[in-house]
Amino acid sequence: FATKNEYDRGVNTFSPEGRLFQVEYALEAIKLGSTSIGITCQDGVVLAVERRVTSKLIEPSSIEKIFEIDSHVGCAMSGILADARTLVDHARAEAQNHRFTYLEEMLLQSIAQSVCDLSLNFGEGDGSQKKPMSRPYGVSLLIGGVDKNGPALFTTDPSGTMFKYKAKAIGSAAEGAQTMLQEEFKADLSLEDGVKMALRILKQVMEEAITSQNVEVAVVSSQDKVFRRLTPSGVEEYLTSL
Repeated sequence: FATKNEYDRGVNTFSPEGRLFQVEYALEAIKLGSTSIGITCQDGVVLAVERRVTSKLIEPSSIEKIFEIDSHVGCAMSGILADARTLVDHARAEAQNHRFTYLEEMLLQSIAQSVCDLSLNFGEGDGSQKKPMSRPYGVSLLIGGVDKNGPALFTTDPSGTMFKYKAKAIGSAAEGAQTMLQEEFKADLSLEDGVKMALRILKQVMEEAITSQNVEVAVVSSQDKVFRRLTPSGVEEYLTSL
């Protein structure tokens, strides 16, 4: 059999072992990204992300790693930011189309599924639609929110695979963070405790000292189903209570 290098050039070519190397390389790109954590609580969902502020001249608020998809759902990303924006724009359009057509909010599972459908649309294309992405999207999303079925958290990856989680970590320190989540997660967590847990885990796995400037936190509460981004002062309050 030919070497691995001969099979990792084409995005649609399987190796003799049945592997798609370009998709595997895209998964490796996510491991270089900043750590993101999502937690489902009794009364909502928490999303928390590490911001990598590489220079003191950068305005930290310009590094956006958490996006609002619809009023009841947001997502955290890890990997290539430009790819994340493409997927988020698609998810926003799908959510708005659904709302206009059916006069109801889109289910989180349907939003995650539409993102996965686009994630698979790479390669040469079949000529029936606009030119697809020429390579896999090098980004993983944590899509969290509250719909008519209650709080939910889904993860998507470059292979177009989608899973539903109670709590999930992605990014460079995902292994350590996921181990801590497994040890600390309880089904009856409140939203307040969920935010504290996410920040506590980020504090332990981040290379830099955690501050209100280098983390981003958002919550969706079950009470009003509204996506809210915590202000730096709000994050600071949680950090002082750790």
